[in-house]
Amino acid sequence: MLLRLGYDLQFELPAPVSFVAMLHVHPSRSGDLREPDLIKVTPELPLDTYLDSFGNLCTRFDAPAGPLHLSNRTLIEDSGEPDAVAWDAVEHPIAELPSDILRYLMSSRYCEVDRLSAIALDLFGDLPRGWPRVQAVCSWVHDKVTFGYQFARPTKTALDVFTERQGVCRDFQHLAITFLRALNIPARYATGYLGDIRIDIPWSPMDFSAWFEVYLSGRWWTFDARHNIPRVGRVLMAVGRDASDVAITTSFGMANLKHFFVVSDEVVDEPGTERMLSGEN
Repeated sequence: MLLRLGYDLQFELPAPVSFVAMLHVHPSRSGDLREPDLIKVTPELPLDTYLDSFGNLCTRFDAPAGPLHLSNRTLIEDSGEPDAVAWDAVEHPIAELPSDILRYLMSSRYCEVDRLSAIALDLFGDLPRGWPRVQAVCSWVHDKVTFGYQFARPTKTALDVFTERQGVCRDFQHLAITFLRALNIPARYATGYLGDIRIDIPWSPMDFSAWFEVYLSGRWWTFDARHNIPRVGRVLMAVGRDASDVAITTSFGMANLKHFFVVSDEVVDEPGTERMLSGEN
């Protein structure tokens, strides 16, 4: 399966500002790219690309005052298979975890493990360990939290989500991640493309999406507390402890967003043309 990925972001900058953009496909998927994955910046500026401490591909640049335009279109090959499910995947004792996994057990900006530990143990502490317990956490958050764009705010933490029972996709993932860390199960935040591919759900404007990954049986597995079903066409861009580590753009100064467009769609290559299968949102 081929996916057309892309974005068009436009800002107005009242003064010169430095940027970090995390808009590339994750290096783990670079071998699947069928076209270059390049950020086009207008006005043309010197760009510096680097890997951050989580292994995400980042681009930094300094932009002058005025309009700033970031865009890209690329093509990636995907298996077309839904997210993997492994009910026999097991939890690891902390003593057996690799050292670089331990940070995904700790509190972070949006995931207050210490403040939700007692609640997590009360709700999930007696459940069968491994995949069944992770799925129980995912399903609980999916069932108890109401989705709505009107519930979004940049300061909302996992404790706020638990209290208010409302949020956007990142809030669902933060609460699930926090519960899991409280149960000594490593969990990390993930962001990327997730188009409405081979699924019938109400239309909404296309956006980048959030999900989370859990370390079981020696590897990372994908879970999604917002949708809570295996999905097709998920393309990872970045991972971190929570949303603060994987911001799509970070500006060190004022940057007013004027236009935002994302596409993630299945396509069929035909001679001389490219046909969308599910429509650009």
